[in-house]
Amino acid sequence: MAPPGLPGGVFDSRSGKGNAMAFGFRLPWHGEARTHPSRMRAPAAKSWLPGALAALSADAGAQWSSRSYPAMSREGFMRNPVAHRATRMIAEAAASVPWLVFDGGREQERHPVLDLLQRPDPNGAGDGFFETLYGHLVLSGNAWINPVSAGGHLAGLQLLRPDRMRVIEGGDGWPAAYEHQAGGRRQRFAVSPEEGPGLLHLKLFHPLDDHLGFAPLEAALMALDLHNAAMSWNKALLDNSARPSGALVYQPKEGGNLTPEQYERLKAELEDGYQGARRAGRPMLLEGGLDWKAMGLTPRDMDFIEAKNGAARDIALALGVPPMLLGIPGDLTYANYQEANRAFCRLTVLPLVHRTAAALTAWLQQVYGAGLKIDYDADRLPGLSAERDGLWARVGAADFLTDEEKREAVGYQRVAG
Repeated sequence: MAPPGLPGGVFDSRSGKGNAMAFGFRLPWHGEARTHPSRMRAPAAKSWLPGALAALSADAGAQWSSRSYPAMSREGFMRNPVAHRATRMIAEAAASVPWLVFDGGREQERHPVLDLLQRPDPNGAGDGFFETLYGHLVLSGNAWINPVSAGGHLAGLQLLRPDRMRVIEGGDGWPAAYEHQAGGRRQRFAVSPEEGPGLLHLKLFHPLDDHLGFAPLEAALMALDLHNAAMSWNKALLDNSARPSGALVYQPKEGGNLTPEQYERLKAELEDGYQGARRAGRPMLLEGGLDWKAMGLTPRDMDFIEAKNGAARDIALALGVPPMLLGIPGDLTYANYQEANRAFCRLTVLPLVHRTAAALTAWLQQVYGAGLKIDYDADRLPGLSAERDGLWARVGAADFLTDEEKREAVGYQRVAG
């Protein structure tokens, strides 16, 4: 289909040649269109013959976005509403889960690690820190935490942006160091420093990379580009009288050519008089020998709406967010919103939090001893309130359990006596 919103080139129905470069497009069946741009020949002079056709054409072939972290962030989180909302839902829900700290098997109400997790950055609360951390994992598959020491003890945590990090391999192929580059400066971190914990590298599973994780959003890259292209196509359609482009057929009764002045005037009239949403529906005035032929497929023919919704569902699927929670029509996987929200918490949010808790535990045990364990309170998630109420009802009705056993069954510690 011809790309909307741009005037086409000129095609000679007699010779099969055209002046496509006059409008900035190359005809795909020309040999020049398949050569490298640096070797493109200059366009020939305008040649209008009887039966000439002003048509729209562009090079065939899909163009996909880069898989780098900046490109994924721009095209996904910063430009696509589905990916933006899904990423925020995951990061905000995971960051809202409260942390629990156990030492020697008992929950601690006050502990340096608990203070560190609640306020890892002196300039902000823990929710914002972990929201950024989970966002890094979703958009890049990797997250790096740098420990900040003060007075000989661990005083804070610092997140390092994934696109500024580089893994330096040793002679055996395993990571020997991490390098951070920002502001023209490079800083190298040892994988196993002699004193204190080194950088904590959290990563998601990647089947083809030994050192870096795979971003969930990268699996939806084609759907992401398709959804963005659909919105751009729709915008261009509105900018061009809300209709697909077509062709101007020049077939004078008595032979002859359009002069360069007539060609430029026709081009200017099309651009100034019939493009734009405010000019939608304006009748076109054609002089003798000119006829308008529609050549583009309509949105109905392309099943435009369903294609866009299908791309949105693929993006939500890759990120693990039920489409129902994003308001995407056509998804009947869950009976109601409550079931979809519960599945989102159980299948997407909690596994991410559990992975982070396990990594933080192993990392901070180097400082606070092997008895340290970092856990989380899943009962505080609003999406799991129905499960919590059902568990409490079942345990409360179990007459064969003692009060201490009931407390342990619902996740509370035993109380002496």
